[in-house]
Amino acid sequence: MLDQNIDTGDATGRLLFNMLGAIGQFETELRAERQMDGIQKAKARGVHFGRKRSLSVRQINELRDLRSQGVLIKTLMKDYGLSKASVYRYLAPVAKVELLE
Repeated sequence: MLDQNIDTGDATGRLLFNMLGAIGQFETELRAERQMDGIQKAKARGVHFGRKRSLSVRQINELRDLRSQGVLIKTLMKDYGLSKASVYRYLAPVAKVELLE
C-alpha cells in the first residue's frame, strides 16, 4: 500500500513513481523466474504435474473400439463418466494421448 503523497505533476514525482513501478515489475519477474526454476527442477526429479488420467490404457482402447463401432459420444460420456472434451481427447490420435502420460 502506498501512503506517500507523490506529486506526479513535477519531474521528481514522476521519477519516483516510475522507479516504484519498475521495482514492482522487477520483483514480479524475479518471482516468475524462481517459479519456473522450481518447476524445471521438479520435472527433472520426475514429478508429474496435472490431474491423473481417468481411464486406463485398456479403457482408452475400449472407448476407441466402441466409437469405431458407431457408439455415440453422448453414450460414451455417460458410460465412462467423462465430459465431451475428455472423450474427444481420448479419441485423438495415439501421439496426443501418449503425451498425456
